[in-house]
Amino acid sequence: MLELLAAVAVTLAPAQVISRLSAPEADQGVAVDAGSIYAVDNSRIARYDRKTGAKLAEFLGDPRQFPHMNSCAVIGRELICADSNYPATPMLSQVEVFDPASLAHLRTISLGHQPGSLTWVDRRDGSWWAGFANYDGRGGEPGRDHRLTALVRFDDRWRAQASWTFPEAVLARMAPRSASGGTFGADGRLYVTGHDRPELYVLDVPPTGGVLSLVATIPIAVDGQAIAFDRAAPGVLFGISRAKREVVAMQLPPVEGK
Repeated sequence: MLELLAAVAVTLAPAQVISRLSAPEADQGVAVDAGSIYAVDNSRIARYDRKTGAKLAEFLGDPRQFPHMNSCAVIGRELICADSNYPATPMLSQVEVFDPASLAHLRTISLGHQPGSLTWVDRRDGSWWAGFANYDGRGGEPGRDHRLTALVRFDDRWRAQASWTFPEAVLARMAPRSASGGTFGADGRLYVTGHDRPELYVLDVPPTGGVLSLVATIPIAVDGQAIAFDRAAPGVLFGISRAKREVVAMQLPPVEGK
């Protein structure tokens, strides 16, 4: 089975950089909507104007309450952020909800102990989808490692409905860390990044759970971390450069099928 997956998956042409925005908060991830870019750094979020680059709003949270916001996504009229107690164990996760304009904190949805540390959340087909990281070292639980990295689908009451593991071809590239960013593309596929490699993994999601299927790998101009699609511009993906504290917009090559 692994040989078949390796034969089908391909490495596509590198993503092309469109723009860069300097953002001191660009340490964990990024979210975007029609007018704004949101840079995420653990307990703080900053909103920037997409045209001028001016900072429009900022959230500075108590690190004890917001220890590790890894990523955010503008979903509907809210900014939905994945938060966890990383690197503490046992791993506890929560979803933080903000007003996208003011960045006022609206509510916390506690998920408690899950099959990993929550790193990203998305919405698709009437369900919540979440990525849970597992680590070989710091932040990992005894008896668990990166191979238990998981995708979980939840209903509107945050009850788990199905789960998927990652293919060995992807896990080997993410080791000893895990999946840091994830979001669904317009093609219905799942796009995932690791912690520190400049690669984007394109995956098909079997309908009833099981193992995700690697379709393609795309070289990107950022070293992993959380990502976001520009929903108004097909194939435009945003990521961050931790080293340069920049938000980077990239045009992805087309992925065949669907």
